[in-house]
Amino acid sequence: MFLLGMVVIFVGIGYNHVIVARIYLAFIFIDFTIRIINPKYSPALLFGRIFIQNQPPEYVGATQKRFAWILGWFISIPMMHWFVLNWDITFYKVLICILCLALLFMEASLSICVGCKLYSWITQKKAQNCPGGSCEIHIKEPIQTFNPLQKIIATIISIALIFGIYLFLAKTESKTFFGEFLHEMVLTDTQLKAEEEAKMEAEFNEDDDDDF
Repeated sequence: MFLLGMVVIFVGIGYNHVIVARIYLAFIFIDFTIRIINPKYSPALLFGRIFIQNQPPEYVGATQKRFAWILGWFISIPMMHWFVLNWDITFYKVLICILCLALLFMEASLSICVGCKLYSWITQKKAQNCPGGSCEIHIKEPIQTFNPLQKIIATIISIALIFGIYLFLAKTESKTFFGEFLHEMVLTDTQLKAEEEAKMEAEFNEDDDDDF
C-alpha cells in the first residue's frame, strides 16, 4: 500500500491524473472496511501474501491491530469525500494523504505501529506482539544505542536533510501544482510577495525587450 501510495503521489497528484488518485483512495477505504469486518479477505493483505507466503509468519496482537485499522478507516472517510466523490484538492487535504503514507512507511520499514502505541496510551493496556518485537524490548543492545560521536553525526545529517529539503522547496521552480503548494508553504508572506514582484518585473522587462 505504501508503494502504491508513492506512485499515486508522484503520478496521480503530481501530474494531475485524477483517476489514479481516486481509484487508490477508494481502494484504501474498501480495504480498511474489509479488514475491520474480516481481515482474512482484505485485498491488500492477500496481495502481500503472494510475496511472503514462504516466510515464517510474524504474529501481532489482534486487538491493537484492529484498533489501528479503525483509525485508518476513519482517516480514509474524509479522503473519500474530498478526493473520490468530490475532487477538491488543497495543500492541507493532501497532507492527510501524506500522513497516511508516513504511517504506512513507519510500519513497513521501521516496524513502528503508531495505532498500536495509541491503543496502549488510550486504554492503559500494554500492547502485545507488536511488529518487530518493539513491545518486548526493555534493554537495548549496544548496536541500538548512540555514542557521543554518533549522536553528533546523526544530528548533523538530520539537520542537513531538513535544511536541504527546505532549500529545494524554496529555491527550485516547481513543475507541478502540488509542488507549488509545497513551495508556497515553506515561504513567508514577505518572501512570496517579493517573489511575485520579481516575477512581474521579469515579465515587464521581457515585454520591453519584445518591443524592440
